[in-house]
Amino acid sequence: MKYLIVGLGNIGAEYELTRHNIGFLVLDRMADQEGTKFEMNKLAYTSEVKHKGRTLHLIKPTTYMNLSGKAVNHYLQQHKIPKESMLVITDDIALPYGKIRLKPKGSAGGHNGLKNIEQLTGGANYPRLRFGVGDDFHKGQQVDYVLSPFSKQEMDELVLNMDRAIDAVKSFCTIGLERTMNHFN
Repeated sequence: MKYLIVGLGNIGAEYELTRHNIGFLVLDRMADQEGTKFEMNKLAYTSEVKHKGRTLHLIKPTTYMNLSGKAVNHYLQQHKIPKESMLVITDDIALPYGKIRLKPKGSAGGHNGLKNIEQLTGGANYPRLRFGVGDDFHKGQQVDYVLSPFSKQEMDELVLNMDRAIDAVKSFCTIGLERTMNHFN
């Protein structure tokens, strides 16, 4: 069984430890834990993880957030993976910091990366793992907030929260979406 695990983020050092890059951060940590590295390939940094007889194709699109769908569509087709076997990891300001929520489908909720994936893959029918980054910003300051670094307190909790997200990814690939949602949501 093959899975496409997509971490959303923006390339470049200035975005590295920002809230909007939580998808990249989770996949980087997962690759480190599994002893694998990311390589630059067409439209994305890619890596591969084997877990309990499954192959997890990890991608971090290099297209910038707003064009993530281009990379996602390419790798779905290249690996012949159905959309229901794809999991997109993204930041979510509607969830408190560190809370994760797995969903089988849904709206983009104003998230440009998710909007582009929907446009280029033909709809919102794909699982996503939303990682809460909180909403501690003033009206009109959302972009500045998600593109700013984590606070000291958030950084102190980040590894534990990322490990929980990685556990959810592995669970999704082994016991399925419904049982994983029951356990992690």
